Amino acid sequence: MRILLAKDTPALLRKGSTARVAAEVPAKFAPGDRVIVRNFHPHGHTRAPRYIRCKPGIIDRDHGVFAFPDAHAHGKGPCPQHVYSVRFAARDVWGDDASPRDAIYIDLWDDYLDPAG
Repeated sequence: MRILLAKDTPALLRKGSTARVAAEVPAKFAPGDRVIVRNFHPHGHTRAPRYIRCKPGIIDRDHGVFAFPDAHAHGKGPCPQHVYSVRFAARDVWGDDASPRDAIYIDLWDDYLDPAG
């Protein structure tokens, strides 16, 4: 396992990098697909905000295949997955007091999503 030391951080940030993975992974979803965010409670950090779990959304775009950070950060390898921009109606997230014209977009990995029935 590689460890990033504080003294090495500035040089690494200047160099730049990407989590994009050159892997042929079939997409589970396509733009326009309706999805539901899974209600899961992992130990440690995840990039799926709790306030969006169990909420319905629509796939807006597919960003491509990236290393899945929830696995990669724990030394399980990149576990490549598609990352989607998912559109959520504000009312579906915050209730009837939210504007019917507003929406939020959150980037989410395949493992966070299920097809909406």
